[in-house]
Amino acid sequence: MSENQEQWRAQHYALLATLLAAPPQIALLDNIAEVDVTEPESAMGQAWLALQTAAKQVEKDALNSEYHALFIGLTQGEIIPYGSFYQTGFLNEKPLALLRKDLAQLGLERQDDKKEPEDHIAAEFDVMRLILSAQGTPVVDASTFFNRHIQPWAERFFSDLAVAKNAVFYRSVAGFAKQFLKLETQLLK
Repeated sequence: MSENQEQWRAQHYALLATLLAAPPQIALLDNIAEVDVTEPESAMGQAWLALQTAAKQVEKDALNSEYHALFIGLTQGEIIPYGSFYQTGFLNEKPLALLRKDLAQLGLERQDDKKEPEDHIAAEFDVMRLILSAQGTPVVDASTFFNRHIQPWAERFFSDLAVAKNAVFYRSVAGFAKQFLKLETQLLK
């Protein structure tokens, strides 16, 4: 795989991690709206165009409310963005322990100022970004990490997000992510 392909993949993981970690800033939405989609007729190109349209149309206050309703809520959001939950039905279960083991091998640990468990979808995507951006060969490679920690649940998460009643902007994020994950699944089998 070429360095450009690795960089393209890392950038997509970074974008998705940012969009899923918190409501995006206006500058990011403006950047998304300006991306030059090189293959608009492809499935990934169509997903980019839908994301761009949503980025152009969303209002900042509405986006903050949407993010809160989807992922935070009063007691919990409409969608629970954690690998353990999607794989076992409970938070802080065996998938999180296995993830922590791989993160330790990579020299990564939870930051003291973070309250979220490490199996949040944004955190897992950020780890993929780090692996793809690393110089040399990481102890846990992209294929291993993806197949252990993302592939078993992320598609279901994004399918749920795509039909969530509070999703407007995030419906396009879900479509974009699902298309990207299809490509990653084919690549990393």
